Amino acid sequence: MTVIRLMIVDDHTLFREGLRAIFKAVPDIEVVGEAGNGTDAIRLASDLKPEIILMDIQMTHPNGIAACQRILEHQPDIGVIMLTMLEDTESLFAAMTAGAKGYVLKGADKAQVLKTIRAVAEGEVLFGAAIAKRMTDFFRSVGNAPRMLPPPVTPFPELTEREYEILDLLTQGMNNPEIAHRLNITSKTISNHISHILNKLQVTDRAQAVIKARQAGLGNNDTV
Repeated sequence: MTVIRLMIVDDHTLFREGLRAIFKAVPDIEVVGEAGNGTDAIRLASDLKPEIILMDIQMTHPNGIAACQRILEHQPDIGVIMLTMLEDTESLFAAMTAGAKGYVLKGADKAQVLKTIRAVAEGEVLFGAAIAKRMTDFFRSVGNAPRMLPPPVTPFPELTEREYEILDLLTQGMNNPEIAHRLNITSKTISNHISHILNKLQVTDRAQAVIKARQAGLGNNDTV
């Protein structure tokens, strides 16, 4: 019997413990590690080299979509399955674009979760019946209209819309007062947002954040 090496990534300890208890009774699945955030997931994926990762989307530092992208950049053979409460089309397409091979709702029963893990371990892509129906309905609604495309996945999905906007202005060479004036908010608020941006991008200062942002294509209006 081939045993599937599985890693669980979710920021809720009780949820991880519940999953681990379920898999303990499944002979062909071995839980080799757990992580509570995106950063630990990226590190452990490199150290443990699991075959399958169950990855929560709604995490921090970074979120599940960004963690999936970074893991697969270096370990493309890992099968990442998004395990989430989110049923919206945008999250689904973001997961697909990031390279996920499966997408299971947290309300799914044990049989559906096991079916998805085993299918992805065999090299298949499986998004479950409910998700497949959502995809079918989306493409049916699109019809022949070429202007209707799946929502784009922007760099740094862990950032809020406001943080992303501020980061883009930083890369254009604006200082805090200039950004505050542009967005009609206080400089203190800008400073708070920048602190959050540095934390989420895992950089130590704004210069490193700007370099990282420009590498991702932000700041096309280069005024520095």
